[in-house]
Amino acid sequence: MSSIHPTAVIQPGAVIGENCIIGAYSHIGANVVLGDNNSIAQNVIIEGYTTIGDGNKISAYAIIGTDPQDLKFKGEATRLRIGNNNTIREFVTINRSNMMEEDTVMGSNNLLMEYVHVAHNCQIGSFCVIANVVQFAGHVHVHDYATVGGVSAVHQFVHIGTHAFVGGASAVKKDIMPFTRGQGNPYKTVGLNSVGLMRKGFSNETIAGIKEIYNLFYRSKLNTSQALAKAMEMEGLSPEQLKVIDFVKNADRGIST
Repeated sequence: MSSIHPTAVIQPGAVIGENCIIGAYSHIGANVVLGDNNSIAQNVIIEGYTTIGDGNKISAYAIIGTDPQDLKFKGEATRLRIGNNNTIREFVTINRSNMMEEDTVMGSNNLLMEYVHVAHNCQIGSFCVIANVVQFAGHVHVHDYATVGGVSAVHQFVHIGTHAFVGGASAVKKDIMPFTRGQGNPYKTVGLNSVGLMRKGFSNETIAGIKEIYNLFYRSKLNTSQALAKAMEMEGLSPEQLKVIDFVKNADRGIST
């Protein structure tokens, strides 16, 4: 049985799973679906066609599932989907998508610190750490295990690759290659996220393979197209090297230098 504070407003039609806690003065909209074992603190607003999985912890004053901040939006019943075991801290805002063809999506096991904004149509993977006051514009993709430092702003349509580390106070306008680290305004890639990779259990051999392909793009003095062509000619590519190649091939905004 769920524990719902008497001052919370649960609109008719909302689906509340088992063993949820909903705090004082929180508001759950009519089209919201909550899974099991979610903890919703006081003064949380969850609206719209929002589906949230199991085991999430949502702190006070978070506002989730509200309309996209997009002048093209005309009130469609767009959606937000959130997975399991996420920690969403105070004053986080997550908007629904601006079109029926694509949802705003966040995976599982993420940490979103205070004042993070996730705009319409963003796609956040799993096991990501998004630090305080990070601002994602629309259509940003953050791949699994990425970390984004506090007070960073990410331009619309940017992709941040898996296991990338974005230093704090960065302004990101181009795609960030997987496994790399960088910082700044404008953002500059400075090397591999070697410490992060070691902490995640990557072997020395795997990291050496990632470094080999990193050097091709960042140390060989080839332009991106030339480096990509040379990378595709390499034999015996590891899964991580293939991930880098696929990312670069699909980098519509270009790769951060």
